[in-house]
Amino acid sequence: MNSFPEKLTEKIETRKQQNALRQLPVCNNLIDFSSNDYIGFAKSEALFHETHHYLIENGFVQNGATGSRLISGNHLLYAEAENFIAQFHQSETALIFNSGYDVNVGFFSSVPQRNDLILFDELAHASIRDGIKMSHAKSYKFEHNDLENLESLIVKYQSAGNEIYIATESVFSMDGDSPDLEKLATLSEKYHCRLVIDEAHALGVFGNQGEGLIQELQLQEKVFARMMTFGKGLGCHGAAVLGSVELKDFLVNFARSFIYTTGLPPHSVASILIAYKQLVKENTATEQLRDNILFFSQQKNSLGLKPIFVRNKSAIQSAIIPGNEKVKNIASALQLHGFDVKAILSPTVPEGQERLRICLHGYNTQGQISNLLQTLLQSL
Repeated sequence: MNSFPEKLTEKIETRKQQNALRQLPVCNNLIDFSSNDYIGFAKSEALFHETHHYLIENGFVQNGATGSRLISGNHLLYAEAENFIAQFHQSETALIFNSGYDVNVGFFSSVPQRNDLILFDELAHASIRDGIKMSHAKSYKFEHNDLENLESLIVKYQSAGNEIYIATESVFSMDGDSPDLEKLATLSEKYHCRLVIDEAHALGVFGNQGEGLIQELQLQEKVFARMMTFGKGLGCHGAAVLGSVELKDFLVNFARSFIYTTGLPPHSVASILIAYKQLVKENTATEQLRDNILFFSQQKNSLGLKPIFVRNKSAIQSAIIPGNEKVKNIASALQLHGFDVKAILSPTVPEGQERLRICLHGYNTQGQISNLLQTLLQSL
């Protein structure tokens, strides 16, 4: 009985044979082109100390939340942070969850009801797909960013009395691209659908103060729910659903990933609040990131690398290099030259779509970006 199950061993061996076995990386001192810390908040000593001082000054000296938010864990910091977040994002309310994964699983498993319809982008994040699997609603995927295909599904499957939820991301985590959100909002209004947008990789990157792509396009009134994740651009932990008072009340009562888990400790919630206040205070880091995105684009074009990159204007730049072995070898070559760039392998992405996922940051220098791209060119 102490031996490992044979079926599980076989699955591990299959991954090894496909050169696709995942392993935890070792910490390194390479130049960061892999993390989601787009504007450097995770590395900011100033924000670290500001969070600490805020906790001390306001008498928060406990280490944990002590229980779920519905029992004993709803400490006073939650109300202050959620009110600030809602005002910042021009939303009626905000409800903090423990992670971006929790927020999507909680929403999609509870909000769409039996006989409702969920239409989701085929490249939607695993957390969205997992939440949908737990739902009693019917679901169908539409081709990536293809609004014609989406409309055909709406027409085909809509019926009297059911709600239709359209789920997508404002910036996709692997390709870094975006749907035509304005046309998507128009389409949603036309058929009276509920639009649900995950803004995990847009927060801190788009908008005058890093509010996200929905607010940059002034579409917040046309979206039923927005998911804001704090572990990327804000450099901390947790996530929130933005929406109506009724939506918040429903999630508090029916979202199992919210109800049945210990709340975030005061330090985590304070980190979220201080990060948001920093976005309001000044946007130097966001401006530096945008300058680097533009410089990266100019450099890849001048070096003739444009054809291998997915077209987008985000901090995520993906170079498509088919084949697990080939893309791993090129990633290793870049790492040997001092650049922390990760290979994304199948089955995480479809076979033939393996890629280098290069994340840009406000703290990367133009010299580092230029050297990275020249090294990539030499490694191909």
